[in-house]
Amino acid sequence: MLNSLRHLLAILALPFMVVIVIPMWLFNSFVNYDTRWVGMTSTTWTGMIAGGFFVWIGLMLFVLCINLFALIGQGTLAPWDPTKKLVVYGPYRHVRNPMITSVAMMLIGQALFWGSWIIGLWAGIFIVINHVYFIFSEEPGLEKRFGESYVNYKANVPRWIPRIRPWKG
Repeated sequence: MLNSLRHLLAILALPFMVVIVIPMWLFNSFVNYDTRWVGMTSTTWTGMIAGGFFVWIGLMLFVLCINLFALIGQGTLAPWDPTKKLVVYGPYRHVRNPMITSVAMMLIGQALFWGSWIIGLWAGIFIVINHVYFIFSEEPGLEKRFGESYVNYKANVPRWIPRIRPWKG
């Protein structure tokens, strides 16, 4: 029960705010400045289908990553309650940050689904903030916590662009 509460708190505090609260606030607050799909054209349908696909894939990847953090890493996605073990299974064998990739995919999917450049801009800001955060804070912290095993992982698995073959280290 306590573990479930820890994960729920981390999800509500971080990704829920980023993927639900902020985009809905932007979508509803900047109606006069935003773009939206107009009419049911082939462009609208294509954007909505692609957006829905991105949101769905992002959500499934996010759920998988949360489960890996809980089961293998014995921690949460939150910086205040990090994993105790380095997670290098599943999507983490292809890319170092699949959870952030999943959130970015959901944001890009929302922008495509609604035809909203404001949500697209938020997705871009989210990606840049996380890139800077990972370089200057997250990765040095992981090197301190996990030592040589993280350094070896970092040398073999890319930060954002997935490798085709999974790393077997």
